[in-house]
Amino acid sequence: MSAVELDERLVPDGAPAERLDKVVARLFGVSRARAMEWIAEGRVRVDGKRAPKGSPVQAGARISVERPPPDQPAPQPELPIRIVHADAHLVVADKPAGMPSHPLKPGERGTAANALVGRFPELAQVGPSPREGGLVHRLDSDTSGLLLAARTEAAHAMLRAQFTARTVDKGYLALAAGEIHAGGEIALPLLHDSRDPRRMLAASDATYAAEHGARAAVTRFLPIERKSGFTLLEVEIPTGVMHQIRAHLAFIGHPLAGDTLYGGP
Repeated sequence: MSAVELDERLVPDGAPAERLDKVVARLFGVSRARAMEWIAEGRVRVDGKRAPKGSPVQAGARISVERPPPDQPAPQPELPIRIVHADAHLVVADKPAGMPSHPLKPGERGTAANALVGRFPELAQVGPSPREGGLVHRLDSDTSGLLLAARTEAAHAMLRAQFTARTVDKGYLALAAGEIHAGGEIALPLLHDSRDPRRMLAASDATYAAEHGARAAVTRFLPIERKSGFTLLEVEIPTGVMHQIRAHLAFIGHPLAGDTLYGGP
């Protein structure tokens, strides 16, 4: 856990009484929306006590704020991640299985972004989302493989445009349950499972998919070896939807080995 940063300010003498959210915004130099967020999270005290956002604050009051951790990933150069390539524009890292790509909330540690920012500090300033540490794509936590991070805004914009245009080749090796004797393509949109928000579902009904905002997804696979009731597949995905390979292979009855979320053995 990150240490809490406590910031205290005094309301100037002679200041008119104002709502707490307005006072916090002005004293701490943040938007009113951010001030209300802090108050709702219980981070704000007036003379040592919590108060609602609309309560009047008088001159001389002591306002304290427990500032949340910064959105940028905390540098962790000691994390085990192998740098495959680095130049003036980008970094390619080999993410191990079990490591998230980037933090999902401020202060989270142990991700690939933490490791990369620890070795290439400029990554913390690249891209539209500070938590992503310059990453231009993501891999599932349990997936190992290459991650691409941009060291400049120009490189990030160019690489993201290529991912959006689907001109980047994304290949994977996947061990699937059961014997698969022929290659194929699964072109089914994916949507979140309403019964389990951790899962994605393949929608074979086009009308249902459209009504529920399913995202287009295409997975192509080719068997390269079969052994002991499993098949090693080469997989290519021109699209990039959450859990795409896992959900698509589970849909055709061949979940990934060890993927208990999708019924894998």
